[in-house]
Amino acid sequence: MIGIIVALAEELSTLTPKKIRKGECGYISENIIVIYSGAGRDNAVKSAKILIEKGATALISWGCAGALGLDLKAGDLLFPEKVITANGKILKITEKWLTHIKKNLPIIHRSVILVESLTPIATSEDKRRLHQQTQAIAVDMESAAIIETAQEFSIKSLVIRAIVDPVSLDLPSAINYALNTEGEIVLSKLLTYLLIHPQQLPSLIKLGLNFSTAKNKLKAVAKHLDTIVGFDLNTIA
Repeated sequence: MIGIIVALAEELSTLTPKKIRKGECGYISENIIVIYSGAGRDNAVKSAKILIEKGATALISWGCAGALGLDLKAGDLLFPEKVITANGKILKITEKWLTHIKKNLPIIHRSVILVESLTPIATSEDKRRLHQQTQAIAVDMESAAIIETAQEFSIKSLVIRAIVDPVSLDLPSAINYALNTEGEIVLSKLLTYLLIHPQQLPSLIKLGLNFSTAKNKLKAVAKHLDTIVGFDLNTIA
């Protein structure tokens, strides 16, 4: 059975129309179970272990990512070959699984290095600095924890991410203000901030359009889940 971990409700909607509460699981096919984890390392580890306890023999980190590479744009699809943890540990994705996808997935995607961040990376300057430090070209907050947990339990792992914010896009300060501890936007706080700082609206609209582009790419990939998981994982070293 394949377990898929998503951090946000919007990312969950790219896989299934089912309403799943945070911390809970739902089957989207006979052999695929998804969990809505919430954002961040701790939630990702907890959710990965829940899926393993339920019988998952492989884990997929699914959702969005931020760009560190200058050539990445919103909606670009990434299948990382390596993930770097926040403390610098290098984790390799299951190589034969990636090889299978490269041969069989009819959607353009890139094999890259992804790095973990424990907090959102908001500014172009911070993105460029992180790229210089790690040579990674994308960043998220959950994949490293998921891959590390999979390796701890000696099971297979994969990361599927679509870019939301290119390097040139600073995340509006309204986002940081409205984020709760689970990495979710609190609408009331966002609206309050916009009333005081209406100049933030154009950049928020741009970010929203980018997020929609990324979600559409993930929805396109979800149509090919049978290709991604539709072979004998036991044959993978």
